[in-house]
Amino acid sequence: MLKVPTVLALAAVLALVACSTIPYRRPATPAPPAWRDGAIAPAANWPSQDWWKGFNSPRLDELMDQAVRANDDLNAAIARVREADAQVRIAGGALWPTLGLNAQASRERIQPVGGGNAQTRTLYSPQLAASYELDLFGRLRATRASARALAAASRYDRQTVALTVMTDVATTYFQALALRERLAVAQQNLANARTLLEGLELERQVGTANALDVAQQQTLVATLYAALPPLQEQFIHTLDALAILIGQPPQNVDVASGALADLALPQVSPGLPSQLLQRRPDVAQAEAQLIAAHADIDAARDALFPQIDLTASGGYQSSALEALLSPGSRIFSLTAALTQPIFERGALSGQLALRHARYDELVADYHKAVLSALANVEDALASVRHTAEQEQREEDAVAQARRAYEFAQEQMRAGTVNVITVLNTENALFNAQDACVQVRLAHFAALVSLFNALGGGWQTS
Repeated sequence: MLKVPTVLALAAVLALVACSTIPYRRPATPAPPAWRDGAIAPAANWPSQDWWKGFNSPRLDELMDQAVRANDDLNAAIARVREADAQVRIAGGALWPTLGLNAQASRERIQPVGGGNAQTRTLYSPQLAASYELDLFGRLRATRASARALAAASRYDRQTVALTVMTDVATTYFQALALRERLAVAQQNLANARTLLEGLELERQVGTANALDVAQQQTLVATLYAALPPLQEQFIHTLDALAILIGQPPQNVDVASGALADLALPQVSPGLPSQLLQRRPDVAQAEAQLIAAHADIDAARDALFPQIDLTASGGYQSSALEALLSPGSRIFSLTAALTQPIFERGALSGQLALRHARYDELVADYHKAVLSALANVEDALASVRHTAEQEQREEDAVAQARRAYEFAQEQMRAGTVNVITVLNTENALFNAQDACVQVRLAHFAALVSLFNALGGGWQTS
């Protein structure tokens, strides 16, 4: 029968154990009931994991496959996952007993005190030693839980990196296509301007055009010609950036064909804002880090309690090898040790305060990650809608500018307008075509941003 002091001591220990662990609770992050413009998303249509296939571009599919295999950032993220898994094994190993083998052979010389011949002998001693820490208060389990949460965070980080790489590949590829189109527009307009200049020079020779008309057209030709090198430079830089993303030398990457106008426009729309938190790997990563910090608090709090270590060793010790394994040579020891920190100049309490502060910091980071995720979707939805409207208006502007240019050419040939009118309409057409390509690129980039904001088809299992 247990005595009263013993019962009280056990009750106190159990109370400490119960108070040492506080269950984790996700911080309250209320999401709005709907997006700002509900008309954009009449029904949920979340992206698939191969969302880029919706653009119907075989070349983009090839680039994505190369990026998955060879992107350095993605490979580094995969290596970090392996590192985190190794940390889990390291932390979990402390929950198991350790076993070690120690074999020694020592030679000693003994000189009798009263004189006589010295004696020399060899002592053989093979032993097995085992140690085990009783995780009575859960410190080791909390450390392992922290490592597991960080391993989960590393996996979410890998998904975040993969999503970033995929969106960067798509955006950079679309930029390359847009620059090719802008170069083609500039070269076509330069060719038209040169043709018109040749006609003006012939007319000046026969007296139907003056030197001012020719000089103005020469200025336009020079301006269009000077606009080509910056576009060519941007195109090369874009190809180099694309090569880095897919892990290839710049000389092996080219975008020799294709146009944005040839691509499809995939349809995507989000569900409820509350569902977004289950589809963003960066939000899941922020919460996993928060869970790890919560486990670190438990481990720091449990470090204030007693630590119980059990050790045992057994083996043989003999001065003769032939008698080493005899029963008389057996030796063993059993030890139980209890360690209670009393005075460490605030080191343990400071560690606990540090863990609490770290947890509060990560709560703020998690809250910001949630708000950023919601804002990303709102921004992307607005960009998709407005760039689509702007692209339609720019296409109308190009059609109007082309009609005006063609009409001005006809009237100039008829002699009813001068070359100044033609020059003005020609400039307007060039600017409209160039602006239309840039707005179309912005529309595609907005779609890619929306896929990114919606998690790119990822979701928590």
